[in-house]
Amino acid sequence: MEHKTAGGMDASALPELDDAQFRQWNELLESRIGIVIPPERRAFLATGLRTRMREIGCSDYQHYFDLVRSPGRGVPEWSVLVDRLTVHETRFFRHQESFALLREQVLPDFAERGGERVFHAWSLGCASGEEAYSLAMLLDDELGARFGVMGTDVSQPALAIARAGRYRARRLEGVPESYRARYFEPEGDGLYRVSEALRQRVCFSRHNVQHLERFRLQGLDLVFCQNMLIYFERATRTRILDGLAGRLAPGGVIVIGPGEVLSWTHPEMERIRFANTLAFRRRADT
Repeated sequence: MEHKTAGGMDASALPELDDAQFRQWNELLESRIGIVIPPERRAFLATGLRTRMREIGCSDYQHYFDLVRSPGRGVPEWSVLVDRLTVHETRFFRHQESFALLREQVLPDFAERGGERVFHAWSLGCASGEEAYSLAMLLDDELGARFGVMGTDVSQPALAIARAGRYRARRLEGVPESYRARYFEPEGDGLYRVSEALRQRVCFSRHNVQHLERFRLQGLDLVFCQNMLIYFERATRTRILDGLAGRLAPGGVIVIGPGEVLSWTHPEMERIRFANTLAFRRRADT
């Protein structure tokens, strides 16, 4: 059976991604956004490229490669491709244990030593905003108005969804009923919007974690960085984590997805022991 685009291009005419092309695309992805696609995920890269190439009627990998590197049209096309290749698998209160760590240990510790200071949190790789808003709900519930959340991602389409704060009812499945009633407003047609009061506590910005030096956040109390480091090579993960550690206030915490980092150490950081989580705290005396 033939599959054709609206322009009539036969989808089956697109060739496989050969070794040289795979290396070429990988080098471009790593140099621009730091992502490295391992050989076992070549099919994922090829599928993402072919899907977009079919949409625009391009049948040659090299032509498409040249297009995304070109000035002018290449700029928005690169943005579309990055959105296709960066996985936005996210949901509210994903990985409950990490949020339990915040509620039971991190926030009580902050309340004890923080006085009236504002709690600053960063959701890194926030995708369409569910994680950032989950943090905001928890912080509002525990700390009241004394907090702010920054969410960053490389995908502009995902950030547009995050800023709007509108989600289908099925996306709210992980939200406790009390939070759903308190922080969401029904808009009809199965849509819910994060309350304006909570949206005002969260801001979103496009940022590539490869370029931490361009992002001026300092004195952070929390960096939530889950299911993002898996896309980077080990040396890059270490460099990113070292940079994030330097952004923390004394006592500040980095929460990472379990299993994403196996052997990272830092002289100013200590491991937090909490079941089924991976988190590090900056020593209070540094």
